[in-house]
Amino acid sequence: MSTDSASTTLRDVIGLDSTPPRLRDSALVMIDFQNTYRTGVMALEGADEALAAAARLLERARAAGTPVVHVVNDGGEGSPYDIRAHIGAVCDAVAPVDGEPVVVKTFPDSFHATELEKTLTGLGFGPGSGRDLVLAGFMTHMCVQFTAQGAFNRGYRPTVVAEATATRALAAPDGTVLPAAALRTAALTTVSDIFGLVVPTADGLPA
Repeated sequence: MSTDSASTTLRDVIGLDSTPPRLRDSALVMIDFQNTYRTGVMALEGADEALAAAARLLERARAAGTPVVHVVNDGGEGSPYDIRAHIGAVCDAVAPVDGEPVVVKTFPDSFHATELEKTLTGLGFGPGSGRDLVLAGFMTHMCVQFTAQGAFNRGYRPTVVAEATATRALAAPDGTVLPAAALRTAALTTVSDIFGLVVPTADGLPA
């Protein structure tokens, strides 16, 4: 295979639908939009831009009557993910409003050992239903990617809004530094190979 060609995705091989979902027929899951990702040790590259995109997505979803579920990671008191402190709170731009449930997690997969599946079921989005979930959040390569996998494994059809995600540069096993943009692209490519759809912007989702 030449270096400028791409393999067929697993989604294409097994014939999964590639039509972006309508917002009004989906549930929106907002993952870990917490203050910790905007400053300090966990600050992400492009966090503010991703947060602004997420705010636009959230506004569109609310206008369409889309159910919204917020997920936050709780790392415990004194940690960068302390949900009892400002550092672990949801950013003001995408803060929950009355009636929007908040699910607390401690693992990258927002479904693992949480109330997310139960919460979605109560909103009419039960596991195995094949219904659409729209995902946005921090970090692309971690909780967004693994929540997409968790959704796929439970019979949902997840779609990630790429512009509403961000991550950070990391050291690779060989000692080189993998830039945040490259890691973000790799994570989104992994999702789009099998676990779900990836749309560049919220505009890619019809209302």
